[in-house]
Amino acid sequence: MKKLSNQPCLIARSLALVGDAWSMLIMRDAHTGLTRFDEFRKSLGIAPTMLTARLSALTEDGLLEKRRYSERPPRDEYVLTEAGRDFLPVLFAIGAWGRKHRSGGEVTRFFDAETGTEIDPVTIDRETGAPVGTRAIRIVLAE
Repeated sequence: MKKLSNQPCLIARSLALVGDAWSMLIMRDAHTGLTRFDEFRKSLGIAPTMLTARLSALTEDGLLEKRRYSERPPRDEYVLTEAGRDFLPVLFAIGAWGRKHRSGGEVTRFFDAETGTEIDPVTIDRETGAPVGTRAIRIVLAE
């Protein structure tokens, strides 16, 4: 079986990078301003070995950049790259789907820090202006 990262489908290639829940949640937390190992660990309750592996993979794949913030003792932080910053709309699209199909009980809500309004994302096709999911799709292999 081919690795997902070698598939022609860009969804498959992207899932190869961030397709597990821990990676998605690390990216969510990075967007809220967390940068340090202990901050991610406390927020997520993730095992240190798992967090180390996910941070390494996200760094290697170019979504996070590792930066040294202390020499003694040596300490690094993880900051979003351009690719990492571009991932936020993906997280919000997943959240919007969850709001519609998995809500109930206590849920986290996201607000615009400047306006205070709740964020309600909509994915629109740039060419037609139609909301994605309202028209039939066709998949074509492009070179």
